[in-house]
Amino acid sequence: MPTYAYACKQCGHRFEAVQSFSDAALTSCPECGGALRKEYGSIGVTFNGSGFYRTDSRAGAKGEGSGSSGSSGDGAPAAAPAKTETSSPASSAASS
Repeated sequence: MPTYAYACKQCGHRFEAVQSFSDAALTSCPECGGALRKEYGSIGVTFNGSGFYRTDSRAGAKGEGSGSSGSSGDGAPAAAPAKTETSSPASSAASS
C-alpha cells in the first residue's frame, strides 16, 4: 500500500499515512483539526536501459528501438538524415 505525505495548512504539522488507492484522502489535521493538503514528492521509480518503444514488439524490429531518433512515435518511419557533403565543380577542380 502506498504512503502519502500530508501537511496542515494551519499549523504546518507534517505526517505520512499508509492508505489504499481506494481510500479517500485525509482532510483534517490530527494535531489541530485544520485543513490538510497532500504533498507530492519525487517518485521512487526509475527506468534504466534502452527503453520501451512501440516498435519493439514488431517483427524485424530487434535492435531498432534503442533510441528515439529512429522512430517518429506514430509508427511511420523517420526520414533519413540529409547528406551534408556537396560536390561542386570548384571543389572537385581544386582537389585534382
